Amino acid sequence: MNKSASSAVTLGLIQTDVSADPDANLKKTLALVEKAAKGGANIICTQELFRSQYFCQSEDHEYFKLAERIPGPSTDAFCKLAKKHKTVIIASLFEKRASGLYHNTAAIIDADGSLLGIYRKMHIPDDPLYYEKFYFTPGDLGFKAWQTKYAKIGVLVCWDQWYPEAARLTAMQGAEILFYPTAIGWHPGEKAKYGVKQHGAWETIQRAHAVANGCYVATTNRIGHEVLDRVGDDGIEFWGQSFVAGTSGEIIAKAGSDKEEILTVPLDLANVDTTRTHWPFLRDRRIDAYGDLTKRFSD
Repeated sequence: MNKSASSAVTLGLIQTDVSADPDANLKKTLALVEKAAKGGANIICTQELFRSQYFCQSEDHEYFKLAERIPGPSTDAFCKLAKKHKTVIIASLFEKRASGLYHNTAAIIDADGSLLGIYRKMHIPDDPLYYEKFYFTPGDLGFKAWQTKYAKIGVLVCWDQWYPEAARLTAMQGAEILFYPTAIGWHPGEKAKYGVKQHGAWETIQRAHAVANGCYVATTNRIGHEVLDRVGDDGIEFWGQSFVAGTSGEIIAKAGSDKEEILTVPLDLANVDTTRTHWPFLRDRRIDAYGDLTKRFSD
């Protein structure tokens, strides 16, 4: 049960392009978060690693300099905004936990300005131009849900969104909304052949999480074609299209593919209880038969 007497809540998803200047990116995102709060958003989510261009396009030790402590200056700035506007904020950051130990981390800040906790990305990809295993240690905090002023929320990050286990384990803790800060796009040379299928799969899997768990799903992606000087490749064309899916998997709202937006979306949390009651998937789970899920593969 959320703390608010009302079941109405408004989300604000911040979709932007990203420059090579981390301080400018932080300043812009803080301004957009404040604008979203003034526009009525109760829970605001940034895109993945919003402070920098997507540096995982190469394996380069220089990029570790982008990492920061949590708590630190970025979380301090968001905590002040959250307290000022009585809004919940989810901020995706490159965390320096210790020398040689780094995480892809989301900070969850409640409406009173307190840092409720962090989620460290659990699933770490290693694909062409997505060399995240070089930078990020897999999360060690597990899957979590937080009771905020306005809703009980779960936060997962990008590559996590392909795993139904992550969504399920978070929803099982009572999450009414699953947030996915994201940085995903096309390889320009593959877009014509695979682009529609890739984007369709990405959207479909997350809508399926909403269906299977009877909850809302909110995904924030970046836009822009990022070609890094130190990489010398065609870069990644991020496809934007941040969206919110309803408790039956329906698309409630979606941002465009090529412009900065604050996607403001009102929700009724009462739909979570209604959906889970009428589609009682949690009731009918055969937990006695799922032991093999802890195996890598059943030979």
